[in-house]
Amino acid sequence: MSDLLEHSPFDLLSERRLVIIADWLPPDFGAVGQYMQMRARSLAERGHDVTLIGLASGEGSTRREARGKGSLTEIRLSTRPVPRGSFLARLAWTVATNLRLVASGFRALRAADGILFTGSPPLLIHLLAPLKPLWRGRLVYRITDFHPECLIAARDRPSRALALLLGLTNFWRRRIGGFEVLGLDQLKRLRETGVQEERITLVRDVSPVSFDGDVVAEAMPAALKGACVLLYAGNFGVAHDVETVAEGYRLHHREGTGRVRLWLSATGAGADDLVRRFAEQGLPFHKSEPLPLDRLASLLRTPDAHLVTLKNAFVGFVMPSKIYACIDSGKPVLFVGSVDSDVDLLSRSTGTGQYWRVECGNVAAFAAALEALADRAAKSVP
Repeated sequence: MSDLLEHSPFDLLSERRLVIIADWLPPDFGAVGQYMQMRARSLAERGHDVTLIGLASGEGSTRREARGKGSLTEIRLSTRPVPRGSFLARLAWTVATNLRLVASGFRALRAADGILFTGSPPLLIHLLAPLKPLWRGRLVYRITDFHPECLIAARDRPSRALALLLGLTNFWRRRIGGFEVLGLDQLKRLRETGVQEERITLVRDVSPVSFDGDVVAEAMPAALKGACVLLYAGNFGVAHDVETVAEGYRLHHREGTGRVRLWLSATGAGADDLVRRFAEQGLPFHKSEPLPLDRLASLLRTPDAHLVTLKNAFVGFVMPSKIYACIDSGKPVLFVGSVDSDVDLLSRSTGTGQYWRVECGNVAAFAAALEALADRAAKSVP
């Protein structure tokens, strides 16, 4: 692993014209789109001519601008939200969206010296890789979430269809020009698929917001004033551990001191499940919608600590990107997940001592961590 570089293969100016494909671009909510927009702007400022293709919940648009030593063209495709009620509906949405993304940028893709695409929307590799003879530039896959591994990890029983899809996906992966991974856990997973290590580059994300200067915290919701506040911000979906959080939080309030209040500034099936369970059990909590990116730094400075979770089955397949901003906020982190995840590696590497990790399923340990967090918050009060 010593030959892995922590910078992009596109950081050098060997490829002048680049195309980046992502999903939801700001101001729409989506971590991948946020990071890819930051990446596109940075590459343009260093002299690349970049075309960024993504999705928008509002009107579609095309915008071109000179940026630094290069240029940036943003192509936004007006797209309806992902249908959540049916797997077949999601699959149809994914196929149609991927076709639109490639068709809208086909001319730019043909002319590009390099093409960078991500795991969102999923399964784009099945379109771009077979068309590789049409692309003159190098094709680089930035693994954000592994697909279809995430679908497989979310299931209770094996699926022959998904197993066949995984085999086909690995076939195309071995024919991609290069890969970027977000962490060492992803590197391990990718190597297990048969991709040679010399074709993999470690390119970690960074915080999408800056905490430099005077970042003023958001106003604390009235329901949380006077309590020790643990914030979960972002998407709380199928990859995140609901059970340990729900039962550990219940134990803290039923048999512990109940000093911690959970604030969910979140969307996703996991957030909805927690809201339902807490409401049924009469447990105190606060739910709000995620804030826009320009208010995220203020939000992350508001609570006493941040909650990050990841089920064991998803380690190396999903990297919770929120961890970078949580760490940079200077607030303690409580992680429910495995020591094999890079979330643990990054959190421990800060050396601040403001970090707790709880194994998935260890309800008592989660309740104990909440007590330790409340003790720490009480000591910090003047």
